[in-house]
Amino acid sequence: MKFTGTPEFDHGQPKRLGVLITNLGTPQAPEKAALRPYLKQFLSDPRVVEVPRVLWWLILNGIILNIRPARSAAAYKTVWTDEGSPLLIHTRDQARLLQERLSQQLGEDCIVDFAMRYGQPAIDSTVQSMLDRGVRKLLVLPLYPQYSGPTTGSTFDAIAQDFQKRRWLPDFRFVAQYFDHPAYIEAVADSIRSHWVTHERADRLIFSYHGEPKRYLTEGDPYHCQCYATTRLVAEALGLDERDYMTTFQSRFGREEWLKPYTDETLKALPESDVTSVQVVCPGFSSDCLETIEEIGEENHDYFMQAGGKRFEYIPCLNSSAAHIDALAELALQHMGGWSVDNSDPAASKARAMALGADK
Repeated sequence: MKFTGTPEFDHGQPKRLGVLITNLGTPQAPEKAALRPYLKQFLSDPRVVEVPRVLWWLILNGIILNIRPARSAAAYKTVWTDEGSPLLIHTRDQARLLQERLSQQLGEDCIVDFAMRYGQPAIDSTVQSMLDRGVRKLLVLPLYPQYSGPTTGSTFDAIAQDFQKRRWLPDFRFVAQYFDHPAYIEAVADSIRSHWVTHERADRLIFSYHGEPKRYLTEGDPYHCQCYATTRLVAEALGLDERDYMTTFQSRFGREEWLKPYTDETLKALPESDVTSVQVVCPGFSSDCLETIEEIGEENHDYFMQAGGKRFEYIPCLNSSAAHIDALAELALQHMGGWSVDNSDPAASKARAMALGADK
């Protein structure tokens, strides 16, 4: 096996710390041709769909990839902007602002970059870029507050698979979850308070999280419990009564039972209980994307209003808000605790390497 190295490696290069933030991913364009490879990569991940591989290969390639790309492309077109997908824009902005924030404390010794688990920019190419720029200690921060195998676990898989092929590995740390981190909880609570400043509180505050099959819960995945913990902590920060809010799960796929209650069915039923105004927040999403803008802001909005609702408001994700960047910076600094780099004498390191035959 040939391991990946760094051609013309400079042994006198200054050493740096690195923070890599990651998100799920996005197609290159809201077109069927771009959706097919993106969906194939996403849905081929055994963490995402836990079905026997041969059976799933037949279903995926014989049915889903012949039908779903066109439907998904139509949905993506409703949220696409001149700069690209909202998820890409927000994640890029988060990386830029986090770089500025960490540079205030760490100076040029820290590099922040971002990658997508599926699509571009890819994890392997971004890691290579960071190593080329001198990163010797790498913190990976997936932007999923609540741990789930299909999201956080899959991100770790991608990092591990990349590292297996590398000649040299950096010191490495990985943030598995931050569902109860005080700075994150306060950022979510603050975003809701800010919404209430310009809008009256609704009858009910809905915390909607991405769903996953119920059997993941019964097999030990902590996602369900962590979602409920986040809801409880934010509600406590807001001083809410238990009757003022509820937790639901959206975006189910396939025929098996997923985590309940379902967001869409809940919103269709609430008007019958005289709940005619709702505000929906999605704390499991670090950035607004198709699932929040189109699925919640449009599709579920229509379900609620058609069922007799009078007022529906979606509270945006944290995106690149100052409170969110501060929370991410606090997380990064805590997890990098004790890390430092010694650039006191790079010339000596280079001289020793050249004495052993290195060119640079």
